[in-house]
Amino acid sequence: MSIKNTSKVSIDRIKEQGMKTVFMVAACVSVLAVLLICLFLFASGIPAIGKIGPLEFLFGTEWRPSNDLYGIFPMIVASIYVTGGAILVGVPVALLTSVFMARYCPKKIYRPLKSGIELMAGVPSIVYGFFGLVVMVPMIRETFGGTGTSWLAASLLLGIMILPTIIGPTESALRSVPESYYEGSLALGATKERSIFRVMLPAAKSGILAAVVLGIGRAIGETMAVIMVAGNQARMPQGILKGLRTMTANIVTEMGYATGMHREALIATGVVLFVFILIINLSLSLLNRRAENAN
Repeated sequence: MSIKNTSKVSIDRIKEQGMKTVFMVAACVSVLAVLLICLFLFASGIPAIGKIGPLEFLFGTEWRPSNDLYGIFPMIVASIYVTGGAILVGVPVALLTSVFMARYCPKKIYRPLKSGIELMAGVPSIVYGFFGLVVMVPMIRETFGGTGTSWLAASLLLGIMILPTIIGPTESALRSVPESYYEGSLALGATKERSIFRVMLPAAKSGILAAVVLGIGRAIGETMAVIMVAGNQARMPQGILKGLRTMTANIVTEMGYATGMHREALIATGVVLFVFILIINLSLSLLNRRAENAN
């Protein structure tokens, strides 16, 4: 009997060690993939930035590859404008929707609403682009004039697209806050709304910030939908109703036929985009640390 028990323990240990190895290999593959992407981007992009000139590349206002002009400043500004507009549109709606789902939503409509939001996350970006092109662009054109393909159209469309990205983690963060916080606030005489916005939301701040960063990443990295509604004009943004071109749109539009320095400049644009995302993530980490130290 003891021999059987010993052999069973040995088999369990072997299985456990095997699973640890599998998990470690999976983690190493994930890290290796990220490192290879970084290596490719920086190995291909940094030399191009050096050849063009960092200041001319980052702050040049002319993008004309046929004339060896590779200034991406208009695309950087356009990406910031479109992403900022999407955040202004999407974050308040997503935050209020998350509060409704976590605290107010009746059980009868919770599942259909949750399923609808999850379905939004799975809709291809090209479908959103068609919606923007067929519905939003004509509506903007008839209401405000112009062509309709503009900064406003891109920001509104991206604001809709980032909703499921922000709503899911924000709702989870709100539900993870102990119920005693809410009940204690009510016991002290606060209203339900005040308890939610002054107690629950600050307590879930780290999760909400993470959700917002995910939304920013989705917005700044979106390509197809933006191409269809933004106008694709490689110039400095001239107004909310004028067309513009983001960094991702610039890469996708021209990579198919680019060669030589033109292709290297597009890869270098990807490096700049990667650095943008890195800065956003580092900013989130700093905000979370300050929040933890304050508490």
